[in-house]
Amino acid sequence: MARTASLSGFPEWLPQERLVELHVLDTLRKTFELHGFSSIETRAVETVGQLLRKGEIDKEVYGLSRLQDDEGEAAKSDKADPNALALHFDLTVPFARYVVENAGYLAFPFRRYQIQKVWRGERPQEGRAREFTQADIDIVGDGELPFRYDVEIALVIAEALSALPIPDFRLRINNRKLAEGFYRGIGLTDTAGVLRSIDKLEKIGAAKVAELLKSELGATDEQAGLALELATIRTEDTSFVDHVRALGVKDDLLDEGLNELEQVIQAAVQRAPGKVVADLSIARGLDYYTGTVVETVLVGHEQLGSICSGGRYDALASKGNRRFPGVGLSIGVTRLVSRILSQELVKASRSVPTAVLVALNSDDSWSAAQDIAAQLRGRGIATEVAAKAEKFGKQIKFADRRGIPFVWFTDDDGKHQVKDIRSGEQIDADPASWTPDEEDLYVRITTAG
Repeated sequence: MARTASLSGFPEWLPQERLVELHVLDTLRKTFELHGFSSIETRAVETVGQLLRKGEIDKEVYGLSRLQDDEGEAAKSDKADPNALALHFDLTVPFARYVVENAGYLAFPFRRYQIQKVWRGERPQEGRAREFTQADIDIVGDGELPFRYDVEIALVIAEALSALPIPDFRLRINNRKLAEGFYRGIGLTDTAGVLRSIDKLEKIGAAKVAELLKSELGATDEQAGLALELATIRTEDTSFVDHVRALGVKDDLLDEGLNELEQVIQAAVQRAPGKVVADLSIARGLDYYTGTVVETVLVGHEQLGSICSGGRYDALASKGNRRFPGVGLSIGVTRLVSRILSQELVKASRSVPTAVLVALNSDDSWSAAQDIAAQLRGRGIATEVAAKAEKFGKQIKFADRRGIPFVWFTDDDGKHQVKDIRSGEQIDADPASWTPDEEDLYVRITTAG
């Protein structure tokens, strides 16, 4: 089980916990690369002006400044200075900047994945940290980006999550055009404000959202009721279209959004059955989303919040008259791993990568033991050499404490044997050819139970 961090909101993993995180990262990386996404890394620091271009997230941004200026006096950060430095709060905004600056070197549509730390000054709680790892995939076009990529992104994420040793999940998908067109059709012109209120639905409930719509946006009882009725629509197929039509609202943008969402759900029903639902309560708080929006929950762990979110953004990246529309999703790796560990949802086959400990007959045999270890490592077998020539029983106990399954012995005549300390079986072995069973060669992460 994960430990409580000594500095709240900044988790650190024990070695066996880190093995679980690495398994998650390696699985995601493999899936992303199978679909042709290239890895990039952006700097951790952006200017405040760059970070705050879209969305109301200034309270979550960590500013960055030197403790002392050139004169040796304490530096004072100026939050209003757009050129002040801050740590990025997500990977999408830095990626947009990266695309603009490197457009001449990229082939479009550009497919990227990015796995990095991000920082947010939030109140720490389960599933919500101040420093955490995200794994993003995005596809960005030059001038235009066909809608089919919205469909593809959802399917790639469904495949990636299905490959992880986690509980069942659901991608909850909506479309901003659908929602904005509907609000416009019922006479609510501040569509961004309505979206921000609807985004609070699961946190504060329908009654309080209705009050927000009426008190802050001037909605009538009928308008608030229709907005909330739209948000209750949730289907595992394309029948949501008929449900929306039945509300009797007319608007061209609504029609466009309905058509786009229908395409995503239709493809998911065919290629990722049971993993995707049309959920018209999903809004996403950041203002840069313009079409498809996604949040993902673990079934039975909905209180954890979304483990993967994102959507379509058409205006986040631009250079003069040149626009770079994109669509992407971000997996909250730290949130996911924290729940996996706290609920003991998976187990590692051992606590260290090492498969073999080469025992020492005497301190003089250390060099020969290193030769044996080198032979084993040369064939992909993780091996370490005992630190000192204690009694064999103590060396075996050390291996057991470390979680190492095999101990290698060489007698004075040069005869080699390897012992499986779990079963007690000991057999003759040749360092040039012996290999453990596949299940013992690498650490395996499997679903518990």
